[in-house]
Amino acid sequence: MAVNVSIPKGTRDFGPLEMRRRNYIFDNIKEIFNLHGYLPIETPAMENLSTLLGKYGEEGDKLLFRILNSGDFTKEIPKNEFTSENLTKLSSLMCEKGLRYDLTVPFARFVVQHRNEINFPFKRYQIQPVWRADRPQKGRYREFFQCDVDVIGSDSLFNEYELLQIIDKVFQKLGINVIIKINNRKILAGIAARLGMSDNLIPMTIAIDKIEKIGRENTKNELLQIGIQEADVESLLDLISTTGSIKDQIVFLKKYFKDNEIGLKGVAELEEIISYVEMNPIKNKIEIDLSLARGLNYYTGSIIEVKAADFQIGSICGGGRYDDLTGIFGLKDVSGVGVSFGADRIYDVMLGLNLFPEFIESAVKVLFVNFGNDSLKTCIALSEKLRKNNISCEIYPQNTKLDKQFKYANAKNIEYVAIIGEYEFQSKNLNIKNLHTGTQEQIPFDEIATYFKNR
Repeated sequence: MAVNVSIPKGTRDFGPLEMRRRNYIFDNIKEIFNLHGYLPIETPAMENLSTLLGKYGEEGDKLLFRILNSGDFTKEIPKNEFTSENLTKLSSLMCEKGLRYDLTVPFARFVVQHRNEINFPFKRYQIQPVWRADRPQKGRYREFFQCDVDVIGSDSLFNEYELLQIIDKVFQKLGINVIIKINNRKILAGIAARLGMSDNLIPMTIAIDKIEKIGRENTKNELLQIGIQEADVESLLDLISTTGSIKDQIVFLKKYFKDNEIGLKGVAELEEIISYVEMNPIKNKIEIDLSLARGLNYYTGSIIEVKAADFQIGSICGGGRYDDLTGIFGLKDVSGVGVSFGADRIYDVMLGLNLFPEFIESAVKVLFVNFGNDSLKTCIALSEKLRKNNISCEIYPQNTKLDKQFKYANAKNIEYVAIIGEYEFQSKNLNIKNLHTGTQEQIPFDEIATYFKNR
């Protein structure tokens, strides 16, 4: 009987070609991280729920995948507790652990736990999967990789500038044109204070962060539902829609926050970051976006978000400044800033824009045809010679029909086939066929490494 096998919605299998493309992204990102002195770490896939809960806001908490306790996880729970109204409490009683939602909170936990082993400022990068119980859709998955880069233990705004440099270099290297959007949480706090909304700062930022996705009217309705007066909502929506050059927006914001200390502080921080950029301009476009809020509660200063300029998809990189994330774990006043590259969305952009280089299409450059006996022994010797010169190759494992071996090479997109038949064995000359062009050449056995090094 046929078995219906499948994987959970929002997750994916990755075949060899997809893995080579993904590793191409990871390798290029790592190269830039390493160039700037960041060091790799890893943390467990699961964390204690006490580590994760309350760090992402109410919406984030709902998206945590929780792991049932081992054994009889209902043993200590009274039967009368099992009601639909009691689900949150039941969950906390049955689950002590959860899959990580992002890499930032586990990083904060790591810093606190290992604070006596690391040097501050600590510059780390981390490339691992995260999980969110979200509704799967195009560009949004339940399991996906993040590529995080953070520096913690320094409140210098030079760190934000370096992150902008890293973002610019990564996307240049991958061939993606991007728009880098920046804002500051203090500016949003200043706006809230000016409009008398300070008590509603968190729900306000969550709502306005959606404006690009759900539009002005739907955002307006969300703001009205949290108790903000209609006139204030209109003023807010008009303000966050302000556009213009960075210089013009900074001038405008200084006037707007004339008597507002927190707002002016946010503008000053933006201005300092831009001053560093002006010393060494980046290639991709930077713009101030006052609607940019990034709803996570732990951001306290700079906010960064990156969009692909030539492909319609959500943000492909984002992050910001968090002044006291480690404080929730007992280590006070340790400021950090970081961004996360969304590898899965970057993959979709590169695939959609045909940006992956041709050499990724095959992991193998040369296939040696297997005729058995002495020919096979020669193939073994020559294949090792290629590998010692970092040239990928393989030998077809069986002495079978030539047509079958050629079909195998074509299926794997192998460019060259090396043939050592009776004539080639006697003359000590390889017959090399390029399957992409159809051309053939004869080369001496002892020149094989030189021949393929030049191709």
